[in-house]
Amino acid sequence: MYKYILYLLLATFSSQLTAQIITIGSGGDFANLSAAESTISPGDTVIILNQTFTAGAQFLNDVNGTVTQPVVIIAETLHQPIFQGGSEGIHLINCNYLELNGLVFEQQTGNGVNIDDGGDYSAPSTNITLRNCIFRDMGMAGNHDFLKMSGVDDFLIENCSFTTGTSGSGVDFVGCHNGIVQDCTFDNAGVTGIQCKGGTQFITIRRNILKNMTERALNLGGSTGLIYFRPPLPTTIIDAFEAADLDVYSNVFIGNKAPIAYVGCVRVKVFNNTFYKPGNWVIRILQENTTTGFLPCSDNEFSNNIVYQETDLTEVNIGPNTASSSFLFTNNLWFNEASNSWAPNLPVVDPNELIADPEFTNGSSDDFTLMSSSPAIGAGLNSMAPTSDFDQMPYSIPPSVGAFEGDPFASIGTLEPNASTVSIYPNPSNGIFSVDLGEKHEVSKFTLLDVYGRVIQSRSKLQDQVLILKINEPAGVYLLILESETKKEIFRLVKD
Repeated sequence: MYKYILYLLLATFSSQLTAQIITIGSGGDFANLSAAESTISPGDTVIILNQTFTAGAQFLNDVNGTVTQPVVIIAETLHQPIFQGGSEGIHLINCNYLELNGLVFEQQTGNGVNIDDGGDYSAPSTNITLRNCIFRDMGMAGNHDFLKMSGVDDFLIENCSFTTGTSGSGVDFVGCHNGIVQDCTFDNAGVTGIQCKGGTQFITIRRNILKNMTERALNLGGSTGLIYFRPPLPTTIIDAFEAADLDVYSNVFIGNKAPIAYVGCVRVKVFNNTFYKPGNWVIRILQENTTTGFLPCSDNEFSNNIVYQETDLTEVNIGPNTASSSFLFTNNLWFNEASNSWAPNLPVVDPNELIADPEFTNGSSDDFTLMSSSPAIGAGLNSMAPTSDFDQMPYSIPPSVGAFEGDPFASIGTLEPNASTVSIYPNPSNGIFSVDLGEKHEVSKFTLLDVYGRVIQSRSKLQDQVLILKINEPAGVYLLILESETKKEIFRLVKD
């Protein structure tokens, strides 16, 4: 069925775009990817035939699609083509608008897949997608990564699995920007599940499972040789960082020696995640790169998370040369199976800390959804993101803490105003909003909240089609809830 759908889609696209279908493997158009390199054009679909490739690394240099005609390298049948052994499976250099889909990489002795800018730091590889790929069984002990990306911008990694690594990482980013890692599984993927370093910025890590990494599940920063930073560091280094502006949410962490390591990073947010039975620490705050001109590890956030501990441990390990007092900790739920009189050691006060059993449905079976009586439900801090949990269900207002929303009524709301008959204008505004409910509206009540869940305004028995809301509060984000007998809609209002 998969193969039939694939060829049907390919035939449709080919008729529209006059693109090629190229087959790779024994009996195909070319024996390997490298041999096909010069023939691949924008819009082409490259089908990897169902067989095991053992000849070593297959290189593609300067293979480019376009925004409307990407190059797609896809399995003939999902997970049947296997790149086995060799120093690398596939190496992409200076490629743009290219996708790898449905392939398996195993037993490499260097990196499973390597994607880079060819050493030209001014011209990163861009718009790379890896989807439905399996990385497993690293073939040599040592610092070898399943997926190594250096100088890659605007990328997506989704629905991939990384299992049984050695002393490297599942994914290692060096100087990468504007990317997403979502819906992936990292199980014993190495010492680190995902590492972001060398000037990596604007990465979203969401809805992943990270399990049993021997050191750091997420290494949010690191220690990189100065010549490898992308973009290159100036001669006089000012306000440099290993990583910045990372968002980590709706993930599940199981085991792991240290689930979260903030290492020489700034403006990193870790929120609405579930941590289950970490090993030595929950969080490490470190500064491994102490070169003059680098910012200390600072201005990072840990909020709306559930931390379930099996034993007493050092929740937060703080190293020298950091600015841990600048961190924000808020609205986290902590629980320790081993103690009834316990509190986590944190670098700053969590003003809304909750110490209680989160009441997972079945934590011992890795089911971290919340029972209806869970104290985590409605205990979170409202924020602009995330809008959806691990199961891609909408978070309520206020949200549950952890990776799963526990409010059974959250799914009846909407966070997409364009899907509603309600219109709000202007938005953003200086504090005065017109809310047009529509001629046949059935809205019976509105509630306006701030991001802390405090009720600013509320009114019932609405009859007018247009409401005028005046927010006499500081600039920021506010949440408008409109309710009828059959539904609840949620909108974000921004006061400048």
